[in-house]
Amino acid sequence: MKLKFSFLIFIVLLYWISCSNTEHPPKSAVIGVHKPFQSASSIDEVRAQIEKLPTEDIWWNVYGEDQMWNFKNLHRFYPAVNVYREGQVKILGTRVMAEIPNHQVETPAGKIGFKAFIDSDQSTTMGIVIVQGGEIVFEHYPRQEPYEKPIYWSVTKVLVSALVGILEDRGLVEVNLPISKYLPELEDSDFKAVTIRNILDMASGVNCQENYEDWESCYYQYSATVGDGFWADDTPKNPYEFLASVKPGMSHDQGTRFEYSGANTFLLSWLVERQMGMPFQDALTKEIWAKIGAESDASLLAPRYGVPNTHGGLLARLRDVARYGMLYTPSSSLLTDEQIISDRVIQLIRNEGNSKLWEHAKGKDWLPEDFSHSVYQWDQVYKNHDFFKGGWCGQGLLVNPDKDLVVVYTGYCKDAQSTEVALLPILRQVLKEVFPLEEG
Repeated sequence: MKLKFSFLIFIVLLYWISCSNTEHPPKSAVIGVHKPFQSASSIDEVRAQIEKLPTEDIWWNVYGEDQMWNFKNLHRFYPAVNVYREGQVKILGTRVMAEIPNHQVETPAGKIGFKAFIDSDQSTTMGIVIVQGGEIVFEHYPRQEPYEKPIYWSVTKVLVSALVGILEDRGLVEVNLPISKYLPELEDSDFKAVTIRNILDMASGVNCQENYEDWESCYYQYSATVGDGFWADDTPKNPYEFLASVKPGMSHDQGTRFEYSGANTFLLSWLVERQMGMPFQDALTKEIWAKIGAESDASLLAPRYGVPNTHGGLLARLRDVARYGMLYTPSSSLLTDEQIISDRVIQLIRNEGNSKLWEHAKGKDWLPEDFSHSVYQWDQVYKNHDFFKGGWCGQGLLVNPDKDLVVVYTGYCKDAQSTEVALLPILRQVLKEVFPLEEG
């Protein structure tokens, strides 16, 4: 009996020694270790905030702290569809760079440190994560909890274009063909002859550009079908049927001018569904979210009839959106052995924008000096190869493959005039100075 007991002690001791010698990630790199868990909203606050929701207008048409709460709590008052994670979480290492929070930036209130600016009343940034070389070098959550899943609005669009690029790589989509080649339902629509490439580049020419003022406009009617605009009993209930029959006319020849429209993005997500034979959220799970070692499931807002808002409905943790951004960088290999975003797509985003689309804006000096082009749903590709996709009222995803750099942030608007100081120009200046790179 004593022999058996001694042997058991020996086995336990060996196990303890082996565990003691195992390399563990530093505490700061362990998922969710920022501070002890605290509830983001009290019971009374949730009830009070939901009671404040407009009944004669859409929920997002409020500003300030009410909008901030709504952005973080959509799952409490609207349906969403799930985008699932799978497998082991891929831990992101931590390499804190003090020069980022301490970096002095110019603001309307004077020169202050970058973190101090984000914390100040000038900013409405809720959270920000900066990843370089696959490691978190700066992470800060001034107005949200790390585990919360706020809405990213139009940042969602580059998830849709990524799936189109994957299908293109497989020979399942030819982007120079009219979209009606794959969606014959569009034969009676003004989108019938528009190429997939021009839809990807927000250059369809169809007079359905974003308009949230005129509730009778093509765009507002579309947006209401997916619950992004205010809907009533007589609102068209099906975005597929609405877009299949819409005839607002052409504002320009296709491929000649950038005209932003979430309707373009929905058509692309419909294309993905058709070619993959499954709902868009499942395609996103299968091809991306289940492969990146995400910390958490994501979701897509789907307020009406379970149809996901693919032009702006992503709800996810910041770190997981950063993992998605890493797919465009050399550090993608830290997440998956599979190259999900091909070199062809990355090269296309870098260098193959349609030069015609911004000629009118360049002529009026409306663009940043280092702006290069927009392409495949990315709003701005700069001369230093920053790829940027923004969301309405303070969200953003910035990727630079050359610097192996990803930044994701969330935010809200103080008021309808957006009197908060924009984060992007200040952020890009910090990144340019902290991560210098010879620019071509």
